[in-house]
Amino acid sequence: MKRNIVIATLTAAALATGGTVAAFAAGDDEATATQRQTNTSAEAATDRDDADDSADDQDDDATEGRRALSDSRVTAAEAIAAALKHTPGTAVSADLDDDGAAAWEVTVVKGDGTEYDVRIAPDSGKVLGAQRDTDDDNDSDDRAELAAVKGAQTDAREAALAAAAKGTVTEVGIDDDNGAVVWTADTVKDGKRSEWKVAPDSGKVTQDRDED
Repeated sequence: MKRNIVIATLTAAALATGGTVAAFAAGDDEATATQRQTNTSAEAATDRDDADDSADDQDDDATEGRRALSDSRVTAAEAIAAALKHTPGTAVSADLDDDGAAAWEVTVVKGDGTEYDVRIAPDSGKVLGAQRDTDDDNDSDDRAELAAVKGAQTDAREAALAAAAKGTVTEVGIDDDNGAVVWTADTVKDGKRSEWKVAPDSGKVTQDRDED
């Protein structure tokens, strides 16, 4: 009889202890799940913040671009013509700089191979200055592109004029298109930005599908 009582007591104690352990285990699992949910929520909030910051940066860039366009009464073609009059050579690019000191920046390569960045006032077309580019990164590809556009029927100014039929040109330059040198141009029309290719031989304008 006493033996049965002792066994019953030990069994009850074991069950009580196991129940406590199970309770603690269940509590740990619940706490872990809650922590995981908290961490997931925090990560999601961080991702949303990063996305919002990226969107804000894009909005800021777009705002700066619109401001530069609204301040510019000089077209890309006119800026190129003014730059070449000041610094004769071959114009290889023109870009409406919108970093707060809005100006057209035209890159001109002179006959001896030296490169100059000529800044043109977007409101008056006056030359703000010309600075020699001392960067020695002119590799064989750059020289090949330059040689191709030197002998082309369509120069940078004419490429800008051709692209202007698609919108306001904000940038024009030379680029390699699967082994063929082409002029590329960025335009803005009704707030939408588009990219175009202009054939150096014919001046034909086609949309740059690679950038869609």
